[in-house]
Order: sequence, then structure tokens, then C-alpha cells
Amino acid sequence: MSSLKAELGSGIRRGKDYLEGLQDDRDVWMHGEKVADVTKHPGLCRGAHTLAEFMDRQFDDKYKDTITYQEDGKTYATSYLIPKSKEDVVKRGESFYEWASWSNGMFGRTPDYKNASVMAFASGADFLKEGRPEFAENMRNYYEYVRSNDKVLTHTLINPTFNFAQAKEGKYSDKVALQIVKETDSGIVVSGARLLATLGPHADEIEVFPSTLLKGSEENMPFAFAFTTPTNAKGVRMICRDSYDHGKSTFDAPLSSRFEEMDAVVIFDNVHVPWERVFMYREPLLCNRAFAETNAVIHMMHQVVCGKLAKAEFIVGLLCAMAKASGKDKDMGVKGMIAEAMWMAETVRAFRFQAESLSVEDQFGTYMPQRRPLDTSRNMFPKMYPRLIELVHLLGSSSLMATPSEADLSNDLADDVAKYFQTVNLESKDRIALFRLAHDVAVSGFGNRQVLYERFFFGPQNVMASIYYDLYNKDDMIAKVDELLNR
Repeated sequence: MSSLKAELGSGIRRGKDYLEGLQDDRDVWMHGEKVADVTKHPGLCRGAHTLAEFMDRQFDDKYKDTITYQEDGKTYATSYLIPKSKEDVVKRGESFYEWASWSNGMFGRTPDYKNASVMAFASGADFLKEGRPEFAENMRNYYEYVRSNDKVLTHTLINPTFNFAQAKEGKYSDKVALQIVKETDSGIVVSGARLLATLGPHADEIEVFPSTLLKGSEENMPFAFAFTTPTNAKGVRMICRDSYDHGKSTFDAPLSSRFEEMDAVVIFDNVHVPWERVFMYREPLLCNRAFAETNAVIHMMHQVVCGKLAKAEFIVGLLCAMAKASGKDKDMGVKGMIAEAMWMAETVRAFRFQAESLSVEDQFGTYMPQRRPLDTSRNMFPKMYPRLIELVHLLGSSSLMATPSEADLSNDLADDVAKYFQTVNLESKDRIALFRLAHDVAVSGFGNRQVLYERFFFGPQNVMASIYYDLYNKDDMIAKVDELLNR
């Protein structure tokens, strides 16, 4: 019996069990030092505890009907639900949106994102038989393993760029790229680096799947694979960026104190991957087709559009609160500025609604949202979000910097703070809290990381736009032009 089959759990997991699972021998480095315990490290611990709180909500009567489902006497996260109807697709969307609303989209890499990917690969596992028949069974077994144990996954898709011209040709450098260095009876051995694992230090498992830009040639065979590995596997090391959680109070840093989802480069030093965890192997063209032909990319986009809706709604609410604080909400120019943000939020909402309403059954008997509205959203939001943040800058102006700390509310300056920081509609403490939130959204390192994240979430914008153009049904549009010219 495979070890994955032997380790099936009982379904959803409580936060304390998740945190205990992180207290292993994972090799995580930050600020030049090895992290002894990610649940206690000052730059990582609060993000881990936030995610643990989210996982506990799966047991809360207020949420569980939306974010969980029952099957065979067990309770699983809704993001693992293989949709067999339009109603199932809608339920999945409601769950994605609920998860995102807890952080207002600011904790982007909640577990449901990668759950959507694993679900899609499992439901479309017959595609993997083109590589080897056993790979399909491997994927189905892995799906059951992560679903029944409520594992938290991260992923790595991109190899480091050593030579830009070489990378542009769809080739990878054996100096830095993750590659197969050995094949054994028990599995494969890989070495190299991958980026960028968002939530990496807080994940139980790493999904190491191919990018979709690998050319099918003999020289690229060592770079063509898909597998998973436990985060604490021997030889796996993570090198983290600086933490944006600087230990400030939730008043002083309302977002970065709660929602720091660390990004890390993952180093693989002769990591052994058992065959049962391998899903594609030495098939570059198969790797390129995988996300599209299993429809994983569509189910992942569904999760993303629900999260972006929550995020856009939050920025609209923030702008409205900022304007109301000083009475600017009566000004026509300000109302017009905020209306632009409202249009963006409503656009994303419409994309989600259309995609879910036009759900269709795929070649595997699984229902999926309509791709085009989701694809349109993922191409537009990288342009929308920087503009939303610019609107916060324009509306907030100097108030984004006139933000004393929480300590100033109770020290020798408290009377001055109470007098000089009030507005017509807010007492000083509430005004300061509001604009410290706006600062964390639009000025802080945490906020600027969010902008960078949104710009490149699915890839470079020119590449994504080119793919969108290629997939778009242009013939029907051209036919309208031809009909008029030939009328």
C-alpha cells in the first residue's frame, strides 16, 4: 500500500493541529539566520496564527455550510469539491469569496488557491496517463491525501533566470534551474532552485509543477516534471525575503501585523521524490498543456476572481470612509474619483457572476466556470489594482503621513493628539486608525508588496495579454466586418 493511502485523515483540520504541524525540522532562513520555529519567529508567527484562525472557522456554524462539504461521512474544505453541477461551481465561488473576505483579499494565498489546482488535476487525471498510466492514479491518491488531511500547499513554478536570452527561447540553465539529476527505482532526485513560493514557510506541502513556456526538446527533458514534496523534506531549503511584520500593534499596522504571507525562494539540494509523488516526467510538451487541458487554470482563476472582488470592495470601502471622515464625500470631484473604484469592483463582480452563470461540463464530466470572463478579469486586475492604490494616494494625500502611533494616544502628547487630529466626523483616535490602515494599504512595504504581487500574479502582463489574444474567438468578430464590407 502506498504511504499516501496509508496516511488518509478525517477531513478538515483545526488551527492548533496546523500550527503543531509547522513545528518540524523545515529548513527556513530569514535575515541571515535559520528559523528555529516559524510559529514563534517574530517575522512569521502572526501570519501563521492568522491562517490557523481561518482554519478554525471551518468548524464554526456561521461559516461551515459555505466553506465545507460532506462526503462519505467526512467533512472537507469546499475548495476540494469536484463540481458536478452549476450549483457546485457557485458553492465553490461562495467559499472562495468567504475565505478572501476574512482578510479583505490581503492574505492572498489562502489554502483554497492550491486546493483548486489539486482538485482540477485529480478530476482531469486521465490527461496524465499520456505520460505514464500510473501518474493518473498518483494524482488521485495525492488529492485524497491532501483533502483528508486538510494540508496547506504552496507552489513553485518559475526557474531563476540566469540568461535572459536563453530563457526567452524557452530554455533553462543547468546552473540554477531545478532539474532531474538522478532516477532510481524508488523515485527521482532533483536539484536547483525555484521561485517564488508565497506562503512557503507556512505550508505543509510544495507543489512543484511546470511553467507553461518549456520548449519540447531533448535538452529540456531534465527540466520537465511535476511532483510534490513535504516542506520539511531532506534537502529542501527556503530563503525568505524581509518580513513586513515589524512587530507593531494591530492599531499601528492593521494589515501587516495580521496578514504577512511570506515569499521564499526554494532550494532543492538532491531532494528525493518518491514515484508516488510524481505526476509528469520528461515530457516538456505534456507539461506545457497540463494546466489548460486539465482546466486547472480555470478553477484557479475562479478562486482568484473571488479574492480580487473582496479586495476591490475593501478599497472602495476604505476610500468612502476616508472621504466621509472630513466631509469630502459631498464634493463632486471626490465622488467621481471614488466612483472609478466602484466601477472596478462592479466589473470584477460581473466577471465572477458571468463565469459562474455560464458554467459548463468539461471533457472529464466536471463542471467549470466560463473561462473568458475569468481570463478577462485576470488580465485587467493587474492594471486595476495599481490604480486603486493611486486613488488612495490622491484622496489621502498628507493624511497618509499625519499618523501618530498608538503610543501617542496615551503619552504626554495625548491632549495635543486628541485636539489636532480630529476631523468633522471622526475623533482623533478613529481618524488616526483609519489613516494608518490606509497607510498600510498604500504606502507601507506590505502595501507595496501587494501592488507588485497583483502586477505579476499570473505572469508578465504582455505575455498574459498575448495568450488572451490567441485564445479569443476572433473569427466571429472578423466575420461581422467582412459581412458589412461584402453587403
